[in-house]
Amino acid sequence: MSPTKRTLAEISWDELQWLSPLEKAELFNLGERPFHVLMAQQFSRPMLEELGELATRIRQIAKSKAGMDFLRGLLTHRTAMLYFSQPSTRTFLSFHSACQILGMKTVEVRDTATSSELKGETQEDSIRTFSSFAEVIIMRSAIGGLAEKMAWVLSNTERPVPIVSAGSGKDQHPTQALLDIYTLQRSFETRGGIDGKTIVFVGDLARGRTVRSLAFLLTRYQGVKQYFIAPPQLQIGEDILALLRQAHCAFEVGHDFKKVIPAADAIYMTRIQDEWDEQAGQSGKIDISRFSFTAAHLAKLPSKAVIMHPLPRRQEIAVEVDEDTRAVYWRQVRNGMWVRVALLVAIFDGADDIRRYDGA
Repeated sequence: MSPTKRTLAEISWDELQWLSPLEKAELFNLGERPFHVLMAQQFSRPMLEELGELATRIRQIAKSKAGMDFLRGLLTHRTAMLYFSQPSTRTFLSFHSACQILGMKTVEVRDTATSSELKGETQEDSIRTFSSFAEVIIMRSAIGGLAEKMAWVLSNTERPVPIVSAGSGKDQHPTQALLDIYTLQRSFETRGGIDGKTIVFVGDLARGRTVRSLAFLLTRYQGVKQYFIAPPQLQIGEDILALLRQAHCAFEVGHDFKKVIPAADAIYMTRIQDEWDEQAGQSGKIDISRFSFTAAHLAKLPSKAVIMHPLPRRQEIAVEVDEDTRAVYWRQVRNGMWVRVALLVAIFDGADDIRRYDGA
């Protein structure tokens, strides 16, 4: 039997490490719905479309008090552990709000100085402890691969609690990519969807885990072209380009931002990720002056294009751009909450309950 046909409980950790991202991804789902949420590769196009439709349906239901009461009753018997050992604003609040909408109880650790890790407990032991108190662990860590390791560990215990990665080292940020796809779905819903669109990524692409996840998800759509515009030191990694080649996805790597603006359907700006600097001030030596979106660039941008950003931002998008209708980064924040509501519903197999709701 092929390893990709087995479950995480039937494969050794060493075997798992030899699998490709696509082979690993098959182990993280239960059929056509997610269980662990660890990487973009585990989401097929039908799953992305279904998740977007589910998020939109939930938004519609939430517009009434009766609808909100219905949503708050869906997962009252579930508890979520929010383990954020790396700083976060939007992702933490988004997941916390999503849990509240569904009536889930939450427990949290946001500062390891207040946990037994201060006494020397490993993060692995902490997470195993959390699995005793919650039915899902949503975790954000600066340690690459930790979420995947803990998904494997818990899958091999008597309490196989799902792990949802809210960012894992410089690897991936799958739920950010899901909300980005949802934002693109809604932005292009009257323009034929995401198929055939041109997406321009700008900034720190080497260390931006949101870009790494979204770049792959875009390969699920037909005829998408991706541009990666960055200083040489911050350019997208070869591992991502290899995945795009394997998927036969068109892309170009360059540094001339102004040149590609007129061709863009979406521009995805990113900040400098200097928290990953190996030496303090390392990123400050890189000239990034040509990789910011200013008010002057608006005239070059097509009228139906959108400007995106995973936030937080620094100076890479001028505040004057905020008032332009093509700037959708604040909409992304809101979309993130609804997508994460839909994701939790999917994990706990509640999509049919949402579909059956008739407003009565």
